[in-house]
Amino acid sequence: MTPFPSEAPHRRFNPLKGEWVLVSPHRNLRPWQGKQESAAITQHPAHDPGCYLCAGNRRNSGAVNPDYRGPYVFENDFPALLSDNPSGGTQGDPLFRAANVRGTARVICFSERHDLTLAELGTPGIRKVVDCWADQIEDLGAAYDWVAIFENKGAIMGCSQPHPHGQIWASDFLPNEVAREDECQRRHLSETGTVLLVDYAAAESAQAERVVIENDDWIAVVPWWAVWPFETLVLPRRHVLRLPDLTGTERDGLADLLGRLCSRYDNLFETEFPYTMGWHGAPTAAGRWDHWQLHAHFYPPLLRSATVRKFMVGYELLSEAQRDLTPEQAAERLRSLPDQHFKSTSRAGAAR
Repeated sequence: MTPFPSEAPHRRFNPLKGEWVLVSPHRNLRPWQGKQESAAITQHPAHDPGCYLCAGNRRNSGAVNPDYRGPYVFENDFPALLSDNPSGGTQGDPLFRAANVRGTARVICFSERHDLTLAELGTPGIRKVVDCWADQIEDLGAAYDWVAIFENKGAIMGCSQPHPHGQIWASDFLPNEVAREDECQRRHLSETGTVLLVDYAAAESAQAERVVIENDDWIAVVPWWAVWPFETLVLPRRHVLRLPDLTGTERDGLADLLGRLCSRYDNLFETEFPYTMGWHGAPTAAGRWDHWQLHAHFYPPLLRSATVRKFMVGYELLSEAQRDLTPEQAAERLRSLPDQHFKSTSRAGAAR
């Protein structure tokens, strides 16, 4: 690859979405007098009698959770998609198009523990979550074209429920982001004969500049085209279409990598690091999807500290995405952090 002055303003291309991002590393020198988020860490109990998601508790819909252990999935009490929605859509003026859609939504509690996020759940606990994700894709994918698995972590990401959990939405259509990735991956296979993200994972591993964590089966990188300050992309090394296709060994490796990655996020600013994360795999609709590669996106908003976030406003909304530190700088900061969670270190010190 031809070198360029990475400290100078430049644009980088995202082949997965066919978009550019503006990189302006010199802006990190500017003073910040804008909004700062609270950095307080709330100490949660292992079980909260007032939590709608804890085992044995009553939800605000009136339903009572079972005394579950490990991951627990239930139908969302307030779903964004409905399975019995009538078919149909608008006719006539193409400027005012609409179409009815069908789908369903579920909630997945990662475990019965109210106080353990993925960063602290441990590899065996995360492995159970991985298996649950895969089972849900198989179940819902039999009836729907697309199954979205995601987590919003932290109040600044819109999460109003502190019990560690994620969501699963299934739909009879491909959402915009998925359709865009589908088109770009399909084009790459047609033009090169190879799978875009398989090529990309191998290239990132060889260069090592943006690698945060890797093991025998997985790699986590700050992608070349990252938009969010500490954004990461999680990729399997071999060609895999969907989570259910993973072997037992690959699921163990994924659980290991996710725990280490989430711990490093928390360790960066010694806070419960907020993010939106989600899995993208081949659609479950009928068709050929060999151009797809399974991957997970982590989109965290924090920029300079636990109290300063990146805002997507102004130029980002009206022109194109822009970031202030290079992906290489972000990867180096995450890579240099320990795997052990900072709370574990603090507890060990207090015990002494």
